[in-house]
Amino acid sequence: MPPRTSPSERQRRLGAELRKLRLCARLSSDDAAKLLEGERSRISYIESGRLSVSRNRLHLLLREYGCTPGPYFDELMSMGQSSGRGWWDEFDDTIGPVARNLAELESRSAILRTHEPLFIPGMLQTEEYARAVLGKTEDDIQRAERYVEFRMARQRALTGETPVTYRAVIYESALHTRVGGPSVMRRQLLRLIEASRLPNVTVQVVPFEAGVYSAYSRSFAIFGGVTPELDTVYLEHPVNSLFLHDGDQLDEYAKMFERLSELALDPVDPESAPESHECRDSLSLIQHVMYTL
Repeated sequence: MPPRTSPSERQRRLGAELRKLRLCARLSSDDAAKLLEGERSRISYIESGRLSVSRNRLHLLLREYGCTPGPYFDELMSMGQSSGRGWWDEFDDTIGPVARNLAELESRSAILRTHEPLFIPGMLQTEEYARAVLGKTEDDIQRAERYVEFRMARQRALTGETPVTYRAVIYESALHTRVGGPSVMRRQLLRLIEASRLPNVTVQVVPFEAGVYSAYSRSFAIFGGVTPELDTVYLEHPVNSLFLHDGDQLDEYAKMFERLSELALDPVDPESAPESHECRDSLSLIQHVMYTL
């Protein structure tokens, strides 16, 4: 099988982890090639995500690299055996590699943390809000509609058999931005409150008066599982979105999210009685904005 020209994020990540483990074991590419009875170029292709490795050979490499049995070992084995196929295949006519990678990451994640300064996070958007946002970026109406369908399908991760734990920190500006007009925004803000009723969803709002917020004005998402070493940070960009998995970068974004959570108001709790709100919280701010639309 010839090497892939465009490996998925999962394939690239598995290759990067294998390279990291090999270097920690102080083994050269030639040493690894001998283990597989292959050429050095094969190891290079595997470590760049351009070639798959069989279950037995992956198990051999992990063992020889000193990776001990446990959650990290098991997850690497799972990544190696995954076909990369899922519900997102039905949107192959529309979505590109980045969107496929996002859907696959969400399907493998146990916790998803996201920060949005300008828009309501995609996982919490109503259909009409998403249509208003995507309609501004897509000239093809039918293509835009398919993107809306895809975004709505991604939201299944919040309500499936094993729903992802979802934490969103949103800047107040996103509540005021008139996407689709006042009625669309009212229903969107109501959707934020309704989504917060899910036991696995936490929504917080950073108010305008949080003066140091400007230092964290970029949107990002952190996909996490049972093994923090395999967490991924996603930075969206119109031209070249990035998936980060360097340990220092992961730590920095995790700390940044916690600092944002501390800057934000207390989480939305739709079940609490109004009189129990002794101080301003995210729910009261969302309701205030909703009533002024």
